[in-house]
Formats: sequence, C-alpha cells, structure tokens
Amino acid sequence: TIAGCMVLSGEIRRNAKARLLRDGVVVQENLPVSSLRRFKDDVVEVREGFECGLTLGSYGDIKVDDIIETYELREKPRD
Repeated sequence: TIAGCMVLSGEIRRNAKARLLRDGVVVQENLPVSSLRRFKDDVVEVREGFECGLTLGSYGDIKVDDIIETYELREKPRD
C-alpha cells in the first residue's frame, strides 16, 4: 500500500524508522520507510511543505488521516 503524504514538519528520509498514529494512538512502530517518491522519481528525502508517496515495509493497513512520524537513531559519543 502506498501512502500519499504531505510533509507537515521536518523531513522524511528513505530507510528511516517510522511510527504510525491513528487518532492519536500508536498503531505500529519501528516500520522502515522502504520507498519514497516525488511524482515518478525515487528520492532520498522529502522536505517540509512537499508531497510524496511512501511505503512502510510490508505494512499495508494505512488509512486516511493517519499520521506517520519518522525518526533516526543516532549514536552520541560520550564526552
């Protein structure tokens, strides 16, 4: 299932992890953003204010008004 999305804040990157919210409740977590497209072009990232299409791994239960939050885990070195 391909989700048609509008990036409301920040950016979406391919291969980032995602969490799916429906009515303010986390439905699914730790989903990979497996494909990311702008029109017919594969892209690496989409910035705030732009539309895109994406798939969340093999997860297909995406509905209208769902919110997809993406995040990256980064290792921070100790000082």
